[in-house]
Amino acid sequence: MTTIQHDARTDLADGLRMLLPPRVAVDARDRDDPGEWLFPEERAHVDSAVGQRVREFTTVRGCARRALAQLGLPALPIVPGSGRAPIWPTGIVGSMTHCHRFRAAAVTTEGNAFAIGIDAEINSPLPVGVLPLITNASEREHLRSSVLGRSGVPRDKLLFSAKESIFKAWFPLARTWLDFTQCEITLRPGVFVGRLLVPGPVISNGPLQEMHGRWTVCGEHIFTTVTVPAAPHDSITTHSHIRGG
Repeated sequence: MTTIQHDARTDLADGLRMLLPPRVAVDARDRDDPGEWLFPEERAHVDSAVGQRVREFTTVRGCARRALAQLGLPALPIVPGSGRAPIWPTGIVGSMTHCHRFRAAAVTTEGNAFAIGIDAEINSPLPVGVLPLITNASEREHLRSSVLGRSGVPRDKLLFSAKESIFKAWFPLARTWLDFTQCEITLRPGVFVGRLLVPGPVISNGPLQEMHGRWTVCGEHIFTTVTVPAAPHDSITTHSHIRGG
């Protein structure tokens, strides 16, 4: 009789990977590894941080380096840039996320996607009072009436996570903040759409008006992802008058 050992890290990575296109490399961890390390340039960003922040910062960069290695790239510093978005190697787009008992990174080449956003959240409702701060009346009505195809999913947390993924894909393209109330989410079973309520970066001779994403629940976590696919010869310009909230 053969006993199959299930690796939680593999299960979590697969749960996230299935939400992304095939040529996106993913690495995930369910705990912090004391063997993880930082480049000096990275360490400088957490010199004064508390221990938990240092550990999650370190582990998620280990995830990013392993994901980059899947694309054949060497280990490089991944420092936060403006808006705290990670600065990826030239020709690479990606996203990182961390929450309780989960850290992950997803990367691909610019030829495959203009941007990626990933987010993980604990599968529990938002704190009382948060939902009105991040939604409009239409979204709150949608949450009351939407059918997600499975029970036990806190719709408010799912919507929050979807907006987080959208922001992570938005910021590298627009280089400006996107407030929670500047994107209106529609949830469907396994997928969601974010309608941008401000002018977006121009892609393929038109402004980006919507972002499409996918979601799932993997154990105690909600995963959401957004991919802005690249097409040959596309270019991006931004509207300089856009302001974040």
